[in-house]
Amino acid sequence: MRDVLEVVCRPRGRRVRWFFAGLGAAGAILAAVRVAQRGTVLDAGAALGLLLALGGLASLYGVTAQVSADSSGLRVRTLLGRRSVPWHDIADLRVRLKYAHTSRSQETRRVVLVLHDGHKRLLPLPKSRSADDPDFDAQLEALRALHRRHGAPEPGRVLVVSERTAGRGWAGSSVLCVLLLAGAGLAAWFVPSTASDEQAWRSAVPCATGAPAERTARSRGAGEDCLTTLRAVIARTGARPPKQRSWVYFADRRPIERLEVSYEAAEAFEAGDKAELTVWRGQVTEVAGAHYVWHEHMTTGGEMAVIAAVSALAAGYPGALLLLRLRGRRPPDDEVLPSALPFAGALVGTALWLLPLCYLHPTTLLSSPATITWAAGGALVTLGLFAWAWHVTRIRPPEAAEDTGATEPTGGSGDQETAVFLAARFLEHTDYNPRRFGTHIVLGAGEPPAVTPHPGPGRFAAKRIPAERLTAGTVRRPRGDEGDTVPTSWHIAELDDAGRPVRLAAAPADLARILRALHSAKATVTTAAPES
Repeated sequence: MRDVLEVVCRPRGRRVRWFFAGLGAAGAILAAVRVAQRGTVLDAGAALGLLLALGGLASLYGVTAQVSADSSGLRVRTLLGRRSVPWHDIADLRVRLKYAHTSRSQETRRVVLVLHDGHKRLLPLPKSRSADDPDFDAQLEALRALHRRHGAPEPGRVLVVSERTAGRGWAGSSVLCVLLLAGAGLAAWFVPSTASDEQAWRSAVPCATGAPAERTARSRGAGEDCLTTLRAVIARTGARPPKQRSWVYFADRRPIERLEVSYEAAEAFEAGDKAELTVWRGQVTEVAGAHYVWHEHMTTGGEMAVIAAVSALAAGYPGALLLLRLRGRRPPDDEVLPSALPFAGALVGTALWLLPLCYLHPTTLLSSPATITWAAGGALVTLGLFAWAWHVTRIRPPEAAEDTGATEPTGGSGDQETAVFLAARFLEHTDYNPRRFGTHIVLGAGEPPAVTPHPGPGRFAAKRIPAERLTAGTVRRPRGDEGDTVPTSWHIAELDDAGRPVRLAAAPADLARILRALHSAKATVTTAAPES
């Protein structure tokens, strides 16, 4: 590769971005004019202008961004300012991979600047929205070439860090976990008072006298614990869709002007209907008409306990992500970590016994032998589920590819009588894996190892693997975006195919078996060659 003297990264589609920036300026002028004409009133024209102004500001930020580099270092220019970093302060240039929430096929690649002091900075450019972008790859390679020439980079490959790798960020998971735990604690704090109010409501009896009833209904302060019944006439209703407020209006504003009810109640009540209102602690809790009775929903202690339990269990998933990251702090930053789904399964299993217990016994969890037995049995189930999740998410160190162990029978009289199909994939397009069609590798039955697009039986469409061309290298865990191609529990063997690097992925035990079979087949071919 020729020497790189300078690299300049500019955003794509500059004309389109400038157009939207100009449109945003026009929107800002429109919003200012409309506000000046109508004072503080924000009408549709002003709102549209503000929306265009925000979009134009984002376009202006994008169009003015620039990253340049030469022998002195790397310079970043944005709308917010400029920054320059010399090469000797930069430890590495990595790729951050982020998938769209709607589809994992849509990805965004950006460059992360890693400094020697451990800090990381995300560069605005270069930026790519495709896995196959020659311009992004060329600009990244040019930046790395300058870094190798004028700095002291960390040796090795380009690290690709995604949400599933060991080098992912931890701040978002930590904040989410803390917020959910805080919400669980707040909900748990309200459980006793809510349960007390529920008990008071269930034990309330009609008031002996109804003297202050209307005054109590009008006020929203603390009322009496007894039930007061008032008579009213419905003047009209305002039924709105379920996600909007629906109202019932009373004639002469007596005992109150209006009351928010459910959509079904507003549809059922009619103007002129006579109704009885039940008031408890200054709040209307029931409206009984001729054809429909509406009840105000009273939050129970069980519901608050369930909310607290759900929040605590939900905090367990980001906590599991943090645990996996801390547990995998030794692997490289681009190594794919095990999935946190086993911990999610353990949390769901815990919810199956914890939520009913919280709902039925919000304040008496340990007050009876039945609840104690329930909680103890559930705790043992949860302990077992989390022990299982901890076991299946452990990081298994790959075995060395050179340690082939005993040979796998692939030819001669000692062959296996039946073929064995193992789930495995070559990750590169080769003559024995055209367009990466292979999903399994078949061994035994007196035939050499072959790639097949099916799990058997039979060798239909099988392609023989030229074991004589393959040289085993290292075995490792998935890295970067490889975790989107193969399961995270698989291992990947790096092979040399007559000077071309290829990758073979399979489950650890299956991969070791395939490597032994390839080693045995290669030895068989090498031994048979002089004899022929």
